[in-house]
Amino acid sequence: MDHVDFGKYLSQQRELRGLSREEVSRATKIPPSLVAALEAGQVERLPARVFVLNYIRAYAQVIGLSPEEAVLRYEEVDKAVPAPAPAQLERERRKRAYVSLSALVVLVLAGVYLFLVLTGKLPSPLRR
Repeated sequence: MDHVDFGKYLSQQRELRGLSREEVSRATKIPPSLVAALEAGQVERLPARVFVLNYIRAYAQVIGLSPEEAVLRYEEVDKAVPAPAPAQLERERRKRAYVSLSALVVLVLAGVYLFLVLTGKLPSPLRR
């Protein structure tokens, strides 16, 4: 069993009880996009594990499953999936850092340009 199978299990149990995703979302206060991600097994779209476990408990309670049994099923699936390698985590961390740094550089350059235009040291692109 993997995350996709676990999501299908939740979805099937919800449907057996005649509930829609929207009803589960409203009752649990879980955003609809996260209910959909949970049911699709899209782990990459879900927040930190501690939140996911609480979402599963709430989801299970609303559809009439045992919250602890649902969490145990999820934990079995989650343990079966290997953790990302440290090298992969480092690459992802560096990528996020480069994106953040690039955005900061663009903002600083835009600020400098705006300052120079407002102080009259550069001509305004709006004047003719």
